[in-house]
Amino acid sequence: MNPKVDWFFNKDTQWQEAFAELRELALESGLTEELKWGHPCYTLNGKNVFLIHGFKHYCAVLFHKGVLLKDQAGLLVQQTVNVQGGRQLRFTSLREIRKLVPTIRAYMQEAAEVERLGLKVPMKQTAEYDMPEEFSRALKEMPGLKQGFNALSPGRQRGYLLYFGSAKQAKTRQARIEKHVDRILEGKGLDD
Repeated sequence: MNPKVDWFFNKDTQWQEAFAELRELALESGLTEELKWGHPCYTLNGKNVFLIHGFKHYCAVLFHKGVLLKDQAGLLVQQTVNVQGGRQLRFTSLREIRKLVPTIRAYMQEAAEVERLGLKVPMKQTAEYDMPEEFSRALKEMPGLKQGFNALSPGRQRGYLLYFGSAKQAKTRQARIEKHVDRILEGKGLDD
């Protein structure tokens, strides 16, 4: 037990009891309990294996390399279409967690074993992401923008491609691109 994480479990939330139950199971895994991104994260040799977090309608165990788990019970959920490696076990009640204790324990152990073996999630390359037509046109019309975009890290490039491409209307995509040209030219990502 890491005392730095206690505040998370002591918070008065709708998931407080569920979090406590998940913490017990997580500590049984033999992994190191740390605080990352404001959540309890369980690590092996400094590598993230899984974390516990909650949302309005569910709480979850997020397995960082969940895509590599066998998921024999068919319970893992991909949060969004753009999440490549992570998968969640979601719960809507403490009763559901207690019913699934052996399964949760097995998923946690398998996730730890995936990390012990050093398995890697095959990540989609930036070139495999869709380039919105409006952004492709802007790159052609503004050579400096193309140079600036190519100078960004692959993660920052993907962030922009996903953000621009997620707009349903062409005018919204265009507005997003125009708003972020200066940031791209400055070498900044969406969240920098």
